[in-house]
Amino acid sequence: MRAALALLLFLAAAHAIHRGKAYVRDKVCQEYRMLGKENFRTLTIIANSRKYSNGTFEEIGHLVREIVSLAETCCADGADAACYENGSTALSVKSCSPDSPFPAHPGTAECCAQQGLEKKLCLAALRHPPQPLPRYLQPSDKELCQAFRQDPREFADRFLYEYASSYSQAPLPVLLGSTRTFLSMVSTCCISPAPTACFLKEKLERKTLSLLTLTSNRICSRFSAYGKDKVSFSYLASLAQKVPRAPFEDLLPLAEDAAEVSSQCCDSVAEDCMKKKLLEHTAKVCAALATQDGRFADCCTGKNLMENHFCILAMPPAPAPELPKASEPTNKELCGKDGALHATRFLFELARRHPSLPDAVLAKLYDSSGKLREECCSTKDPSTCLDSKRKRMQAELLPFLEKTSRLCRKYNELPFLEFKKRLRESLTQAEPEASPAQLEQLLEKRVSFASTCCLPDAPPLLCASKVSSELAEACKESCLLG
Repeated sequence: MRAALALLLFLAAAHAIHRGKAYVRDKVCQEYRMLGKENFRTLTIIANSRKYSNGTFEEIGHLVREIVSLAETCCADGADAACYENGSTALSVKSCSPDSPFPAHPGTAECCAQQGLEKKLCLAALRHPPQPLPRYLQPSDKELCQAFRQDPREFADRFLYEYASSYSQAPLPVLLGSTRTFLSMVSTCCISPAPTACFLKEKLERKTLSLLTLTSNRICSRFSAYGKDKVSFSYLASLAQKVPRAPFEDLLPLAEDAAEVSSQCCDSVAEDCMKKKLLEHTAKVCAALATQDGRFADCCTGKNLMENHFCILAMPPAPAPELPKASEPTNKELCGKDGALHATRFLFELARRHPSLPDAVLAKLYDSSGKLREECCSTKDPSTCLDSKRKRMQAELLPFLEKTSRLCRKYNELPFLEFKKRLRESLTQAEPEASPAQLEQLLEKRVSFASTCCLPDAPPLLCASKVSSELAEACKESCLLG
């Protein structure tokens, strides 16, 4: 299966290899012959559904048929040596035609203005942004079997497309294992004399893999959006909010370890990388925090480490502890060789004092902190620059942090309808001159922010744009924080 996974990354990059035309053809043909047409086709559906996660089922189908046909034709005994090169060139031309049946992408026009290999490499690098939230909803067992019996091949193709595009950031080996076992479950249970019992048994056996798919998609979505350093900070802030009494020195290594898991496994084709590293990481978290916090102890009691990890991820923030005011780093510390560490430590202190602050806001603070140091520490008078910008940032920041923290705290504490009712009342008092239509528009905007970004699994890119929008409204003019 490792060879199959290597092929998938190769196909996803579709010609992005500089080692010569013959190598490209020989590599594809070697894998095609080893896998066989149907396995090759299945893996191609998964790869391209991941890559073009906003493409339609029909668009992915067109692309898959072309790729499989190219391999089938050009890997046959006696095929012309130039077959693969000519076929791949024809594919790139078809991608650039106005009526192309392939998934649309905003960068296609720029790629199509190039020539030869540069055009192919440019097209190969295109990739849709991930879905903000997984959209796949598993039908009932009865509905699954009805669709399966009606057309098993169509059922399998559509499931592969929907599942892989929905969880497009999960590592390829995880997706492959999850889709394979799901289709095996359906094909087994839908012909079973006792389908209900069969599905129950199979779902229990798939539970760990299902959790791994869900969790790794979330982890890798954040890694894709943030990069390694910011993922480390995001995880540190999350731990600080869940166990605010734990010291910085205990939590930072765990955050760095989590970022290392993402870095090593999100793009890995090793079959067990994510599972193995994630379980090792969970064991470290439990060893470090189970004795410090009862909720971590509860999450860590189970024998299934994947369930333990999911329990920790889903854990809500703890109540804000009574802590003395955090001391800010000095200008000398911020511009010294450990400036990034001092800034991170201060943001850690801020996170544990404001446990309801969403990840997207803390990530914005992290970005702004780096920008502040970059702009000021290289000037002739760093202290004057830092003092000026920090004073202005604090004036912008405190009201925004208080408003957002209060919004998310109420959202997580109250039933949804009660939350919305109280928010409407507070907005009516805060905006007495607003018309009913304006109030309703503002209400829906705040509710949308809370329901999307106040949750532990908030989509990072979508919430970053919502935070920027809220900041623009709060500042009325240019925000340093923005």
